[in-house]
Amino acid sequence: MKKKNGLMLTTVFASALALAACGGDDNETTTEKPADNNTDTKTEDTKTDDGASTADAPTLPDEVANDGDAIAGGTLKFALVTDSPFSGILSWELYENAYDADVMDFMSNLIFDTDGDFLITDEGIAKLDVDADNNKVTVTIQHDVKWSDGTPLTADDIIYSYEIIGHPDYTGIRYDGDFQNIIGAAEYKAGTAETISGIKKIDDKTVEISMTKVSPAIYSGGDGLWSYAAPKHQLKDIPVKDLISSEPVRKSPVTLGPFKLDKLVDGESVQYVANEHYWKGKPKLDSIVLQVVPSTSIGEALRTGQYDLASSYPTTQYDGVKDLTNLTVLARPELAYSYLGFKLGKWDNAAGVNITDENAKMNNKQLRQAIAYAIDVEQVTERFYQGLRSRATSLIPPAFSTFHDNTLTGFNYDPEKAKALLDEAGYKDVDGDGIREDANGEKFSIRMAGMSGSDTDEAIVEYYRQNWKDVGLDVQLTTGRLIEFNSFYDKVKADDAEIDMFMAAWGTGTNPSPLGLYGETAAFNYSRFVTPELQTLLAAIDSKEAIDASYRADAFRKWEEYMFEQATTIPTYFRTEIIPVNKRVKNYNVSYSNNTEWHEVEVVSEDPVK
Repeated sequence: MKKKNGLMLTTVFASALALAACGGDDNETTTEKPADNNTDTKTEDTKTDDGASTADAPTLPDEVANDGDAIAGGTLKFALVTDSPFSGILSWELYENAYDADVMDFMSNLIFDTDGDFLITDEGIAKLDVDADNNKVTVTIQHDVKWSDGTPLTADDIIYSYEIIGHPDYTGIRYDGDFQNIIGAAEYKAGTAETISGIKKIDDKTVEISMTKVSPAIYSGGDGLWSYAAPKHQLKDIPVKDLISSEPVRKSPVTLGPFKLDKLVDGESVQYVANEHYWKGKPKLDSIVLQVVPSTSIGEALRTGQYDLASSYPTTQYDGVKDLTNLTVLARPELAYSYLGFKLGKWDNAAGVNITDENAKMNNKQLRQAIAYAIDVEQVTERFYQGLRSRATSLIPPAFSTFHDNTLTGFNYDPEKAKALLDEAGYKDVDGDGIREDANGEKFSIRMAGMSGSDTDEAIVEYYRQNWKDVGLDVQLTTGRLIEFNSFYDKVKADDAEIDMFMAAWGTGTNPSPLGLYGETAAFNYSRFVTPELQTLLAAIDSKEAIDASYRADAFRKWEEYMFEQATTIPTYFRTEIIPVNKRVKNYNVSYSNNTEWHEVEVVSEDPVK
């Protein structure tokens, strides 16, 4: 089996900002699903001094092969694990969250394939040729590929995806500084040019793209390179401003993937059928049925054989599936991290830039550092995650081994250090009630937003609130309670005045470059933190000099150290995702280097094993 087009489930090219907010099991968000292994390995529990249950990280495989002969066809039953309806924006150019990415994963319009290091290969629909000296790339369609309606894929479809994102009426999140690296993108966006001058059609299968720079990020889908095609023949007559609500985007998307949409119930379920025009051959399954399943119900649904696979599985519920005889539990490191973010400014939509407010309540570095040192992340991972979460030490997940600096220690739990930092910053308990006032002696309360989910989510948030209270900080929940996933991100993106800090997570995608999350023009820069030094550090990571691997690794390290010092985004957990697989699935591999592709999936019986 070969590496799957796009990492399994929802991993996408991050620098192109096919980034997904996570949504899921630890009050953070999951693509992550955004998840995955199989074995009967047991974990050995111990006890901490306070009676908290701890667990060694389970050793789980990334591949399973079940006995039995595969049946012809069959229907795979897939659970989309979410406590909210999916939005149903079925366009790679327009979607904004991981759940819609999950829905599209079976019918992906990805044109590039990647290897185990997440670098573009020549094995996909298209190949990429890079001319770094002249700041040009060439994208060439390699096969006689057809859309699911039988229309041939052409260079026009590749170009059209750029024209959607760059259009003056496009209001999505993928027009950013990275995209502006394409020559002529800014003029097209401003409406002063009818085309993007740097994008040229050479012939029906070849597109040349000229950029202001070409860096190592290009091989991970960065520098403005977009990794998907859009069906121009289906969409060209729909105004760009109307695409997001159009029938082709919401109900009948044309696909290059192994399956195509057959039936859809808004926010609840999707039925797919095999795409007879799929370029790698007709899928072995006849169909796939996706249904929304709440996180609190997924364990029972899998135990009773209602589903074969799930988009994600709450790690807090691992004990509920690890010994089930009808499942194999697989696992792998997530290309994701959880974090605590601070609101330091606003997004200027007209200018398309982040603006830091020097007078923001949380614009005190020592305050932010103290908040980070005050939380006992290790206790949470021990109590709730059975070794499947670990305290994060940087904003680069360990899966990116070349760029993750494993010498960083992060914010170890140190309440005394937190108290000292608060004292030094002038936050002191003036009236003796145990809660600190601000530097002016005024009452001081911090409003934190978190996502709703299970009882575990609430328990974790309350534990952290107690941690902060122990060092004298009053942290109250925005709206007085945890917030539903979609509403949570609506508030965070809008820089709601009731949010001072927030708990969330990022699925990084396959490109480790942080520009799309922390740059001045990155809409995903939810902390709105911008400094000249930060911009310089980000630019170095994706510079021409960074073609040299050691230079780029050093640039990453300097950025990681700077972000640790500034403490505007506090990494909390690195994540291991677990993937329960029903034992009627014949062969299934979730490793990043050898994923099972959807057209290869087979089953050995008509219904899941119960």
